Amino acid sequence: MAGEATPTKDAKRAGRRDESRAPWVRPLFALAVTALFALPLYLVVANVFKPGDDISGSPASLPWPPTLDNLKAVLNRPDNLYWNGLINSVEITVVSIVVLAVLSAMLGHYLCRTRNRFARIMLLVLLAGLMIPPQVILVPVVRILRLTHLMTTLTGMVAFNVGYYIPFGVFVFAGFIRSIPIELEEAAALDGAGRWRTFWVVVFPLLRPATASVLIFLGVWIWNDFLDPLIILGPVGGTTVTVGVYRALGEHQSNYGQLFGLMFLAALPVVIFYFLLQKHFVKGLTGGAVKG
Repeated sequence: MAGEATPTKDAKRAGRRDESRAPWVRPLFALAVTALFALPLYLVVANVFKPGDDISGSPASLPWPPTLDNLKAVLNRPDNLYWNGLINSVEITVVSIVVLAVLSAMLGHYLCRTRNRFARIMLLVLLAGLMIPPQVILVPVVRILRLTHLMTTLTGMVAFNVGYYIPFGVFVFAGFIRSIPIELEEAAALDGAGRWRTFWVVVFPLLRPATASVLIFLGVWIWNDFLDPLIILGPVGGTTVTVGVYRALGEHQSNYGQLFGLMFLAALPVVIFYFLLQKHFVKGLTGGAVKG
């Protein structure tokens, strides 16, 4: 036994010596990864404040002297492409994430607190839905929306988002609810509260971190979605900010200044939304990770 412990100790010492010889490896690697992710952001922000001719000539240069002409051109377009897309995106995203948060929390609570085979099977079915890409089910979804006369409507877009993203919401809420002591609900029941009141008065206020995580994730996904609004809404039902970027591209020419300005303004609301809820983000994802 003593002979086996020596190589292990020697290996640990060798590892510590290697780390002490190259303390710059990890910071350099972290810096390289950060630069890789920051490069697209820099290109967008830098080119927003450049004239169109400078963008095509030197896209990576600093915007000097800076100009706001690109943003003014986007905001003052005659077709109101940005404003129409912004209104539709806000309506679709807000309604979708609110409905998803409420339904996912209620369903996650029911599946966690119900001890029977049906609840376990339903949870597995919902989790299996996380593995299906939305493009796979887009054709049958379009057929269903046509049969229900919801195609090319904002209601149909919201219904699609709720149906597709509810498995993720249930997954997050179910993991967090497992960390909440069931004794709290039992005490509320002894005081005469029913299941409905117990959930909304006792359980749901404790789900604030998980709710923030669900709102952030689903809000970003729904806001950035391109293919589904393009197909479901179509040219008649309106546009979203992401589809607006696509429609701003001309077949034979492109105004790169307005294009970068549109991308910048399209990403700005969701970035602000993330910063408002970021303090609950990590706590909501890790809640319930070591219990259950």
